[in-house]
Amino acid sequence: MAYDLEFEKPLAELEKKIHNLQRKAERLKPDEQYQLQEAERELQRQTAEIYKNLSAWQTVQVARHKDRPYAADYIQLMCEDFFELHGDRAFGDDHAIMAGPAGLGGKTVMMVCHQKGRDTKEKQFRNLGMPHPEGYRKAARLMEQAEKFGFPVISLIDTPAAFPGLGDEERGQGQAIAANLYLMSRLSAARTVRGCASQSRPDGGDAEGGATA
Repeated sequence: MAYDLEFEKPLAELEKKIHNLQRKAERLKPDEQYQLQEAERELQRQTAEIYKNLSAWQTVQVARHKDRPYAADYIQLMCEDFFELHGDRAFGDDHAIMAGPAGLGGKTVMMVCHQKGRDTKEKQFRNLGMPHPEGYRKAARLMEQAEKFGFPVISLIDTPAAFPGLGDEERGQGQAIAANLYLMSRLSAARTVRGCASQSRPDGGDAEGGATA
C-alpha cells in the first residue's frame, strides 16, 4: 500500500526502511534480520495506533484514497459466481454501472454498483463512474428482475454524480434517475445501499457521491 497522506509519513518511512532491508534478501546479516522484524512489528503497531485516532477529515482522506477498494474489489472479496449483465434493452450498455447476480452467504443477490476504474484506460471505459441514462435503466431492469425472483438488491455507491452531458439530458437523464428512485421505493425485496467512499469536502462545498444506482 502506498502511504501518500500527510499523517502517514511515519508509516512511509518505516515501509522504506523495510523495503531497503528486504532487497538484501539472503545477504541480510543477523542484526539486519532483527532490524527487519522489528520494523515490520513497528509498522503494524504504528498503523493500528494512527488509524485508531483519525480525525474526521483524515477519515475522509482515507475513504478517498487512490488505492481504496472499488465495487469490483468488494464483489470479488464478498461474492461467488458474480455474472455481470449488460444493456438497458433500449439504447445500449453503460460501463459505469457494474451489475448482475452473485452468490453471497449461500444466497443469490443482485449487485447494482458504480465502478470508476483505476488506470486511465479503465477510467475512460467506466466514464469515471458517472452513469448515463442507459446505466440507470440497466439498473432498473436488473432490480425488476431481482424483484421477480426474490433476490435481495445490494447497491454500492461510488460516483461523483450522473454524467452531465447534453446527450444524456436529451436521452432523459432526469427521468431515468427519478424512475429508479420510484422503483426502489416500491421494491418488496430486501435492499441494502452502501457508499464505497466519502466524497465530502473540507471547505463545505458541494459533496459528491450521491446519485443512486
